[in-house]
Amino acid sequence: MEMATASRIASNLTPNAPPLSSGSVDSYRRSSICGPSWLKRQFLGSSLSMKSKSNFLRIRPRISVKCSVSNVTTESAVEKKNQLTRRNDIRNIAIVAHVDHGKTTLVDAMLRQAKVFRENQFVQERIMDSNDLERERGITILSKNTSIAYNDTKINIIDTPGHSDFGGEVERILNMVEGILLVVDSVEGPMPQTRFVLKKALEFGHAVVVVVNKIDRPSARPEYVINSTFELFIELNASDEQCDFQVIYASGLKGKAGLTPENLGSDLGPLFEAIIRCIPGPQIAIDGALQMLATNIEYDEHKGRIAIGRLHAGTLRKGMDVRVCTSEEECRFGKVSELFVYEKFSRVPAQTVEAGDICAVCGIDDIQIGETIADKTSGKPLPSIKVEEPTVRMAFSINTSPFVGREGKYVTSRNLRDRLFRELERNLAMKVEDGETSDTFIVSGRGTLHITILIENMRREGYEFMVGPPKVINKNVNDKLLEPYEIAIVEVPEEYMGPVVELLGRRRGQMVDMQGTGSEGTTLMKYKIPTRGLLGLRNSILTVSRGTAVLNTVFDEYGPWAGDISTRDQGSLVAFEDGTSTSYALASSQERGQMFIGPGADVYKGQIVGIHQRPGDLSLNVCKKKAATNIRSNKEQTVVLDTPLDYSLDDCIEYIQEDELVEVTPSSIRMCKNPKIAKKSR
Repeated sequence: MEMATASRIASNLTPNAPPLSSGSVDSYRRSSICGPSWLKRQFLGSSLSMKSKSNFLRIRPRISVKCSVSNVTTESAVEKKNQLTRRNDIRNIAIVAHVDHGKTTLVDAMLRQAKVFRENQFVQERIMDSNDLERERGITILSKNTSIAYNDTKINIIDTPGHSDFGGEVERILNMVEGILLVVDSVEGPMPQTRFVLKKALEFGHAVVVVVNKIDRPSARPEYVINSTFELFIELNASDEQCDFQVIYASGLKGKAGLTPENLGSDLGPLFEAIIRCIPGPQIAIDGALQMLATNIEYDEHKGRIAIGRLHAGTLRKGMDVRVCTSEEECRFGKVSELFVYEKFSRVPAQTVEAGDICAVCGIDDIQIGETIADKTSGKPLPSIKVEEPTVRMAFSINTSPFVGREGKYVTSRNLRDRLFRELERNLAMKVEDGETSDTFIVSGRGTLHITILIENMRREGYEFMVGPPKVINKNVNDKLLEPYEIAIVEVPEEYMGPVVELLGRRRGQMVDMQGTGSEGTTLMKYKIPTRGLLGLRNSILTVSRGTAVLNTVFDEYGPWAGDISTRDQGSLVAFEDGTSTSYALASSQERGQMFIGPGADVYKGQIVGIHQRPGDLSLNVCKKKAATNIRSNKEQTVVLDTPLDYSLDDCIEYIQEDELVEVTPSSIRMCKNPKIAKKSR
């Protein structure tokens, strides 16, 4: 209907205009007749256009080398703030996208083509993912800064995480930039996290350049992707100028980009040109009082805390006395001992930094994210950073198992408390509260992955503790119980659609949309589902789809309580006594279900050693030895054991129920029954 409307209007306004081909609004968008903002006004106001087609708007040509976003943004900004000037020698951009759409790979190609590395220098893949955990999991967890030079213009680039659980990183990074590169997969199109990061960028009023990445995939469908992205802009109430976005087609792996999918250049030149043309330079008050918002914090063993942010006004110098403000009333004084700017792939010492550039400041030991480094005499604080509230919480407590202290270095409640509250200094989207007892702490985050990454980092640092099952954070509004809902997008082959739909239905999921994704034979299903229903869903959905389904989720809203949800149908196999497991005992135990342990493993009473094949828990003696007799045996009985299940930390947290705990140590991950709840139930 929308396509027909656009064709009809275009044919009336320009009689010689060709009709839209093959159902593509995008082919019309790239023509010289109209841009996306023009189509937006047609779609949203088609009734008006039908009444008066002749005089309701003026149509200007769409020129592929001109970006209206930057021009309009600049003009409107100058009108509002005449005292501000705009630096044209700097561009500050963030690269945002859904997970696995190729952000970090695209940054790799940009760094290589900007001659950041020597020609004979070995550079590993995804160089921006410098954290060990990031490289192991293949995801970006922390945002990183770098910069390149292109035609006398410095481009500060910030690589951001793609998982919705780390959305807090993206939210605060948007304070440092004037525009974003929205990277979208050429097959999948806009996904849940694409919507989240774009919504935040549009709220800030940032300019957007859409990069359709992986355009060299055999099943690429760029026209569908552009149309879906344009519809997303409209859903998020983007302005006409923001809807008139520039589109670049690219292959981050090959390092090529172009203005059309059929004609890619030999390098990323069109992408760099689009950044210079479409992303405005920073607005600054160069003669104003010093103002810099601390947007990120790093720690160096020699330099201490390092505050990273964009200088909004004034000039910052090494050795300068400054005022550090959290609000109008709360200010303290400090001194800048060292100053750094980002050049290529490293921090470079600087004597002075002018407004508009991104810099790193040393010397203020107690600075926090969201505080303002201001002029000593007349400085005023900038608005603090606000991030969305957490939706999931987990209980952290000291290790109370018989194996406590065997493997960990930090085991006391004081160690645990100090480490958790230290995490809050950098992780704004996380909250830590004291629990019911002095050795229990409630940690709230944006999702289970958000908290699991913290657990994994603590484990590698030598901490030993226990965590309870994840629980959603509910709200009471007008005496009504509300719980968080998320949008889940499942990509699954057609032959496994039935079991997946049945599973999501049992989890109180409501199907919103379903469509095929092309020649690969997969179906894309969109669900609105309570966050409770997602707990433990990932393993179940992989089981019913034989490991072929892909699940992506993002927080949507708080809605009415959906009712009881059963997340696990099977019970646990629990060790009956302390000891070492034997082959003889496991041979009979494995008939009761799937085991987590093999022979020779140390176990304790209450430890979960397997999954029961029926509902309800079952206690087993996995340490039983074969009774010795005085009768000589000609041949020992051969025991054939099944391979035990190897559960990761994420799998264990998904598996446990209300009365179970995960014991986390630097060397082992075990599950056990919660003795406190077990005592209450007797």
